[in-house]
Amino acid sequence: MSDNVRVGGIPSLPLALAPLLLTVALLMTQFFVFGDFTPHIPLACGILICALFARLRGIPWTRMEASMLQVIKLGLPAILILLAVGMLIGTWILSGTVPTLIYYGINLVSPGMFLVATCLISSLISLAVGTSWGTVGTVGLALMGIGHGLGIPVYLTAGALVSGAFFGDKMSPLSDTTNLTPAVCETDLWSHIKSMMATTVPAMTLALLIYAWLGAGYADQLVDVGSIDTLRHTLAEHFTLSWITLIPPLVVVSLSMAKMPPFPTIFGGAALGGVIAILLQGSDVQAVFGVMQNGYAADTGNAAMDTLLSKGGVMSMTWVVTLTLFALGFTGMLEAYGTIDAIMLHLAKLMRGRFSMVLTSSVTTASVGTVVGDVYTTLVLPGRLLHGQYRQMGYRTSVLSRTIEDNGTLLSPLIPWNMGGSFVAATTGVPTLLYAPFAFACWLSPLFGLLWALLGCFVPRESAPARQATQAGRIPSSSGSAAPAEA
Repeated sequence: MSDNVRVGGIPSLPLALAPLLLTVALLMTQFFVFGDFTPHIPLACGILICALFARLRGIPWTRMEASMLQVIKLGLPAILILLAVGMLIGTWILSGTVPTLIYYGINLVSPGMFLVATCLISSLISLAVGTSWGTVGTVGLALMGIGHGLGIPVYLTAGALVSGAFFGDKMSPLSDTTNLTPAVCETDLWSHIKSMMATTVPAMTLALLIYAWLGAGYADQLVDVGSIDTLRHTLAEHFTLSWITLIPPLVVVSLSMAKMPPFPTIFGGAALGGVIAILLQGSDVQAVFGVMQNGYAADTGNAAMDTLLSKGGVMSMTWVVTLTLFALGFTGMLEAYGTIDAIMLHLAKLMRGRFSMVLTSSVTTASVGTVVGDVYTTLVLPGRLLHGQYRQMGYRTSVLSRTIEDNGTLLSPLIPWNMGGSFVAATTGVPTLLYAPFAFACWLSPLFGLLWALLGCFVPRESAPARQATQAGRIPSSSGSAAPAEA
């Protein structure tokens, strides 16, 4: 074994990559052979594979366990936020907040501006509930049907839908990816969101302009008024729609802008939604507790609307929470084995300046998303791999977290075999490669990230004291060993 181990106990690159590649093979088997896009068990098996390789190198289980728990600990604040988000979604539906947003959002639909409206509506809903998948699978289906009735090509509608839904997911403080990414990059949520605005806002603005230009060619199409009226009538019949229902999101946004801690902010928004549900919708405390635990179960008589509104609750987050734990545990085991350090030795040679730093981060994240196909591992692995190098070079890790989301969250629906691309294609019925070129906001955002890195804009450095403390002497690596600082 000694021939395969580098100085300092770091395995050679082929040996370091072996457990990662074996786990990728299991994931590919799960996805494409079994047709099951739940990566939990392959990742759990990956932890076992790493443990076996680590034992062959003489690493004790106590060290492996400590490494896993250390990385999992980084994700615990995000997990708590996810559970609060589940409660918030439930009470915001019960209170009428989400139905009100949908009701007035649908009013934006017009033939010439349909693509713009689709992008805006899906982003609004995704921002409100923090889930791109939920938006695509609910209001997205309604928008796809309306677009079909207007004679607009399905690939254009799907592209606008994906742009908006994943924009909202990426920027929402309620999103699982938006909370997980800064946690693994060791930055805070609000710094992460502020950093993402530099790439996401111009990308979204440019995308909307393109959708307006494309949509102008369909201005003379007839509106499917029946579909829109059915949705609006169902909402108005089962909920009291009022400006009062918009108070919870306004409060959450205000507290977010004031940089209040995310968990009490979101939990407070959930509680406020429960109060409004009692006062305005005629619910009681038991009903509020019920939707906070198990989510809202709609029974409107409209199947599409029932699917749209049956969401939320703590229990709805168990799939994401357990997957997050497996992804974090797997990354922690890779750190204990030495995979992270072995890869970092090679990547550090490429990251010699601002642009090469961002470019290497972008390519690394996109490569993990393409090879692994699991969005959570795509976010966790590069974050743990590169955050030390950013600090060593004197840049804020919020730049890394932004780059990871640009090339992880937003590119996920553009890769056919990725979880995101597979879900969108299966839900909308439009092949990934057909709508991907028209999901402008998704692929423009990473390009803006590279542009800003090239120009030196929106790539802030750490404060002088923090930079001096980091670069003085030796830099802790991701696995706890020390690495010399670069000039």
